[in-house]
Amino acid sequence: MAIGVTSQQHQSTFLRRALQLDGAFSGLSGIGLAIAAGPASAFLGLDQPGIMLVLGLILILYGGTLLYSAAQDRLDRRFAATVIALNIAWVVGSGLILFTPWLPLTVGGWWAVALVADAVAVFAALQYYGLRRL
Repeated sequence: MAIGVTSQQHQSTFLRRALQLDGAFSGLSGIGLAIAAGPASAFLGLDQPGIMLVLGLILILYGGTLLYSAAQDRLDRRFAATVIALNIAWVVGSGLILFTPWLPLTVGGWWAVALVADAVAVFAALQYYGLRRL
């Protein structure tokens, strides 16, 4: 019986680490955006730093939620699936921002959105793989 518990714990370690990595990245990004909303907005080419402040606060909460959930004894499959869906939605939204004229991004802003979308796509892929191993 102990082997089954150890095996399941080992299988969930990958998903747990992927959630922790995503949580840390999201939380730190949120802190950076909240602290430097003005410069971040200017870098991206946006004229409303309040948007970056709100996004930063949301990312702090999201990152904290991921870290809290990853620290639980048992990982919730539905929660992990929701996180994957949210990450996919972020990537799709980023694609819309990049390939439509909705936002007047600077060249640096375009690259920043693209690189963050790439990172989020990697998190989603790692989390999907970890969820499949449960």
